[in-house]
Amino acid sequence: MSATKVLELIKEKNIEWVDFRFTDLSGRSHHISLPANEVEEETFTLGVAFDGSSIPGFRGIEESDMVMSPDTDSVFIDPFTAHPTLIVLCNIHLPSGERYERDPRSIAEKAEEYLKSTGIGTDAYFGPEAEFFIFDEVRYSTTTNESFFHVDSEEAAWNTGRKEEGGNLGYKVGPKGGYVPVQPVDSQQDLRSEICRLLMDAGLRIDRHHHEVATAGQGEINFRFDTLVKTADNLQKYKYIVQNTARQYGKVATFMPKPMFGDNGSGMHVHTSIFKDGAPLFYEKGGYANLSEMAMSFIGGILQHAPALIALTNPSTNSYKRLVPGYEAPVNLAFSKGNRSASVRIPIASVSPKGARIEFRTPDATANPYLAFAAMLMAGLDGIKNKLDPAALGYGPVDRNIYEMTEEEKKGIKSAPGSLEEALDNLEADHGFLLEGGVFTKEFIENYIDFKRQEAKSVSIRIHPYEYNLYFGC
Repeated sequence: MSATKVLELIKEKNIEWVDFRFTDLSGRSHHISLPANEVEEETFTLGVAFDGSSIPGFRGIEESDMVMSPDTDSVFIDPFTAHPTLIVLCNIHLPSGERYERDPRSIAEKAEEYLKSTGIGTDAYFGPEAEFFIFDEVRYSTTTNESFFHVDSEEAAWNTGRKEEGGNLGYKVGPKGGYVPVQPVDSQQDLRSEICRLLMDAGLRIDRHHHEVATAGQGEINFRFDTLVKTADNLQKYKYIVQNTARQYGKVATFMPKPMFGDNGSGMHVHTSIFKDGAPLFYEKGGYANLSEMAMSFIGGILQHAPALIALTNPSTNSYKRLVPGYEAPVNLAFSKGNRSASVRIPIASVSPKGARIEFRTPDATANPYLAFAAMLMAGLDGIKNKLDPAALGYGPVDRNIYEMTEEEKKGIKSAPGSLEEALDNLEADHGFLLEGGVFTKEFIENYIDFKRQEAKSVSIRIHPYEYNLYFGC
């Protein structure tokens, strides 16, 4: 869509405000709103200035002037504002006009450009399945003299005895008992349907929605795959609409991987494939799970670089509360067809040549989607360029339920890092594949590692409430 078309849309929809947005290192959106009558074609050429020094991990105060450069193809109408508002997603540039090397969206664009430059393919498609919880209440505090969190949900297993419902209506979701039950057990059907309606209004194609495994209001909505940057844009829209629709219903949504102990966490399984000029490259009839040699090499790259890659696909300390055995967590660095206990699953049900793909099950939605998808593509391309064979590298196939295997049987299966610190150490040691084509820069990687290590340290130095259970009476 041209700038002229956007201006026509503003008039047609009686838009009062134009909201320019960008994404920071952590994947959070930031915005500045301009009156619609002050937005001209020149606005889309010159961009919108902002202070980069106020964004964690961006710039020092002595070099803080930055510019949001609007992408006119990304526009959608905000469904939540009282005053009609048009949202425009942006890249970040320096005042000189150069791309800002720490801008996640620009990195994702460079990854797409690099794919084309290799001659391997023209388009990489991504389809994330981001799970979430919708709670009725959340409270938390970390101060000098207390540390706690508290979440509650009318669906929660712990509320079978609660009176404060005008008479307890029952039909709670038991631990690990929430996978696709009908109403009244699934109390959030209409809420998810409303989220889907708003997502479709924002331009996303919805595949389906359903309740997920955990108690206390876990859900999943799947939207149609698209190219790398467009999918990352759609995931930002998705999170925004999920969170704000829940708020309109008097509830609160979170994509935190493990917001409570003792039940399944929320992941973001990511489906990926490569096409060339409209032709799928991951299908080969008769191959393992009908995958091509290129697809197998892509898997080899993902699994070989997984210990480092996970620092970008699972970038929070909370990510590693989910990545523990026993909760259907994809901690096993192996590949398999139709097997959800392996970190790389190859879907085999109702799959056409164009639908041939791999599914990386380890990521979660604390990931910055621009960085995570770009890093996945770079790892896979490295596997293709170097003809990495995942079987020869010892990653399978493992066509058994790994969760039920004995420790002796699992001896040769590698595991995902057990902490953010460990993942960052691996990224520090193995990031050359990300630097190819100038997609990521060494300066970006060093800054990212330092930024995330500070985050990890801020958690590690704080007192955990369970330490009182363990040590108060020592």
